[in-house]
Amino acid sequence: MSNPKLRKLKLHRFRSFEKDVVEFDNPTFLVGQNGSGKSNFADAFAFLAEAMSSPLQAVLEHRGGFPAVGHRSSARGRPSNLGLAVTIDNLDSDTVLANYAFELRALRGSYGFEVVRERCTLERTDGQIDLFDRHLAPKESKMSRLTLGDVSDLVMDRSALALPIVGGDARFKSISRFLSEMRVCRIEPTALRGMQDPDGGLRLHSDGSNAASVLREIQRESRDDWKLIREVLESIVPGTIGVQPKKHGNKLTLEFKQDWAKKEPVRFEASNMSDGTLRILGLLTAVFQPQKPSLLVIEEPEATMHQGALGSILDVLRHAARFMQVVVTTHSPDVLDAKWIEDRHLRIATWSKGVTRVNVISQASRQALCDHLMGAGELLRSNALTPMSEDLFDDEIKYQYELFPEGNAH
Repeated sequence: MSNPKLRKLKLHRFRSFEKDVVEFDNPTFLVGQNGSGKSNFADAFAFLAEAMSSPLQAVLEHRGGFPAVGHRSSARGRPSNLGLAVTIDNLDSDTVLANYAFELRALRGSYGFEVVRERCTLERTDGQIDLFDRHLAPKESKMSRLTLGDVSDLVMDRSALALPIVGGDARFKSISRFLSEMRVCRIEPTALRGMQDPDGGLRLHSDGSNAASVLREIQRESRDDWKLIREVLESIVPGTIGVQPKKHGNKLTLEFKQDWAKKEPVRFEASNMSDGTLRILGLLTAVFQPQKPSLLVIEEPEATMHQGALGSILDVLRHAARFMQVVVTTHSPDVLDAKWIEDRHLRIATWSKGVTRVNVISQASRQALCDHLMGAGELLRSNALTPMSEDLFDDEIKYQYELFPEGNAH
């Protein structure tokens, strides 16, 4: 069985990013102050996932259109071309390395856009290379040209990505599925607190608004996961001895049981529970949802959660990294207090002059961690968790900046 892993993400003029290359471990913790661009970074994963199952026009409009997503060099400037690229190791049992990239361009005088280029390259275990490459056709055409393996001159709509369509081909199914199954988790306690519309419960919505359905499905299909969710919740929420999806007419809600040293436990609906309790339950549901994500981004798990709970949640995320890739964004040193977090797990987001950069940690910070002089949380508290010098970082990865490095499948 393969264990696919996103090795690298390139961001080209995407939101607050100008040009950046980010490499990943598992799990990866992205540390940065508020406003440094961590949410923009997380949105790159959501953008890619949505683009595999929805029209690209709808994905952009959901974010305010191309002008809102493309990076501007000035407040009045027109957004430049934007693009994203990924490198994935061990995509499936037959694929050693996968690369996928696309670049979009805004159309002058309108809110429209077109796909400038799109390419996917798959390196197989037997040395074979499968690929498709897509370029713009002449300006007078509303279509673009796609070369797919030994078949050339297929036509594509200029405003549509090819991979969601080519993903029906067995050769490209795995990369399309990996990207479409990436998930970003931004649990909103108010979404868990209210009445929820029931659904199949296979995948958790980003905000947790179908948590009751997902928990019902976990309870039905995986008793071990259901037991673990209850045990973790009980261990970090004092007095809580259970949670249960509950039907209200054609809606679902969550019912909690707490032990108040009475003969019968006291029952509370989610509307009476604290934000921290609901956030904890939402994060547990995200990890154990029936259709496991290929990659799960958890945004700021420390929000409305007491420090004692964070240790248990981090243990759950470490456990999750055994069967999915995990990325956590945070600005809290408490999140980094886990003893098992090493320098390889850490990335630092910084913002300067309108541009976000994500760097590995500096040599001094790395040395302090390796010598066990200070933990990652202690370094952050003392403002000693610093990024590598941008000049040095640029020299090391300058050659990787291009979305479509010619003559190099890697």
